[in-house]
Amino acid sequence: VKKLPRLKRFLLSFFFYNMGVQTVMLVAALYGKSELEIPTENLIIAILIIQLIAIPGAFAISRLSSRLGNFKTLMVLVVLWIFLCVAAYFLPKGGIYEFYALGAAVGFIMGGIQSLSRSTHAKLIPEGTKDTVSFFSFYDVTEKIAAVVGIFSFGYITELTGSQINSVLALAIFFILGLLGLLYANAAKEKAP
Repeated sequence: VKKLPRLKRFLLSFFFYNMGVQTVMLVAALYGKSELEIPTENLIIAILIIQLIAIPGAFAISRLSSRLGNFKTLMVLVVLWIFLCVAAYFLPKGGIYEFYALGAAVGFIMGGIQSLSRSTHAKLIPEGTKDTVSFFSFYDVTEKIAAVVGIFSFGYITELTGSQINSVLALAIFFILGLLGLLYANAAKEKAP
C-alpha cells in the first residue's frame, strides 16, 4: 500500500466519508427517536423504506459510475451525503413524513456508496496481484476503525453539547473531509478506475 499513492489516498478518503456512512447506519433510529420524537412504529417503517430503496439505488449508482467513472460518482454521492446531513439538521420534531423522505434518500445512496467504494478499492489493486486478501484487509480495518471513530465522535459531541443535532453537523464535516480526500486521490498519477 505504501508504494501505491492513489490507493493510499483513497483509503484515507474512504476512512473519512465512511465514518459518516457507518455512523448514520448505527444512529439513524436513535436520532429519530430521541431527537425528533418519531414514534417507534414509524421508525420501523423508515428502516424498511431505507432497505427497500437501497436496491434500486445500488443499480442506479452502478449505471452512473459506468458513465462518470468510480471517483466522480463517489464524489457526487459524498456531496449528496453532505446535503442529507444538513437536511437532517433542519428536520422538525415529529416530522414523520420528512423523516421518511430523508430515509428514502439515505437508502438510495447508502448501498451504492458501499458497493462502489469496495469496487473502487478492488480496481486500485495492481493487476496480477495474487495476495488480494492483504489489500482487502486494509480496506476492512479502515472500515471498522471508521465506524468506531464515527460513533465515538457522534456520542462525544452529543455529550458535550447536549444535543444530537450538533453531532449531525459533525457528520457533514466527515463527508467534507472524505470529499477532499477523493479529490486528492483522483489527482494521483496512477491510472483512474
